[in-house]
Amino acid sequence: MFEFGKDLRRLFGRERDRDDLGWLELIGVELVEAEARRASIDAGRTSCAKPDQAWLTAAALWRELAARTGRKDALDHADDAARDAERAAHAAVRLEEARCALAQSLLLRFDLYGGPALLDQAAQLIARDSGRQATVAVHARISSRKARLDGRPVRLLEAAALLDLAVHGLDGSADPLAEAVRLDRAGLTLEAGIAQRDARLLDQAGRDLFALVEACPAERRPLTRARALALSASGLAALAALADDAPAREQARALLEAAGDQFTPDHSPLDWCAVQMASGAGSARLVAVEALCRSAGAGLVLGALARERLSADRVAAAEVAGDPAALDSVQAELRRRVSVPAAPLDWAADQIGLARVALARARLFDAPAGETGLMLATAAEVAAEEGCPLLARQAEALLSL
Repeated sequence: MFEFGKDLRRLFGRERDRDDLGWLELIGVELVEAEARRASIDAGRTSCAKPDQAWLTAAALWRELAARTGRKDALDHADDAARDAERAAHAAVRLEEARCALAQSLLLRFDLYGGPALLDQAAQLIARDSGRQATVAVHARISSRKARLDGRPVRLLEAAALLDLAVHGLDGSADPLAEAVRLDRAGLTLEAGIAQRDARLLDQAGRDLFALVEACPAERRPLTRARALALSASGLAALAALADDAPAREQARALLEAAGDQFTPDHSPLDWCAVQMASGAGSARLVAVEALCRSAGAGLVLGALARERLSADRVAAAEVAGDPAALDSVQAELRRRVSVPAAPLDWAADQIGLARVALARARLFDAPAGETGLMLATAAEVAAEEGCPLLARQAEALLSL
């Protein structure tokens, strides 16, 4: 029987290297899921010669599916496979690999859904381990996220140093973790450079991203290439905004278009959503992004950001048109959503939307805005507690108006 996954592994010429899962970037999510299910079945067979390694492969495949789709069941399967790998492990090195796999799953769950406690859980899992390169890398990735939540430049630079150490440790490795660490380092360096307006840091981030793009040809690593291009575009767009540089804005837009050209929406739905959000997509695209994220699972970070952006666009359009009825319609929809139990980030996004409605109405009718300050402060607090600083900053920006 024709098996596409095995065929691609042969194409890559690394059929015997279980760490090299780069071939997954060439297949869509349906085939990734099929590969993950097959790997889990194979690992669970009594005839499996190395169940610990087989479960680790299954965990990596489920994480790949979760990263592209945001599906909570894929995250759950990744957790289960990592725990099965731990139970099947006999050597100390295999136990460390299994704990590292579970820590990566927790880290991905945080990236997708927030929850800073997950970072602490992941850190505790690997704290007792000896310090294999993969464990050092996961520790560095955890530290980078904690530094972003902290926000202080010194913490960002400390985390960047840990990522730098991890990058050197994984140099030449076939493990997809190596590219994830490089993306994290570039992103953190870029963030620190923009915050401090440090040309040296910005130059370093640009060189790192260029090297990653060059090392990931579209015909072999389209998703990693697209993520590096999108990160480059986001950094360039931020710089263009600071400098009010129109050519730089155009270049950033071109980079985002290039990122979107690397894959189709059904190949990696969340990557497609991220590119749409970064490119400042209009309301029609935002509707599609929000719906896709909602179908993946309530409380998805990207979904909450799309939800907030969509309500902001609708409120702005109603205000420009001087249309109180349109504002009433947006308000009614948002009130309906906050009246039922929801994920904290979705609730915070809707609270920000309600505050926008109140502020727009106040400007239209030259009237008091009401309790918008309390609404926004609460939304910012919830977003920060859930580990979504972008959403918190949206609320804080409105508070300052």
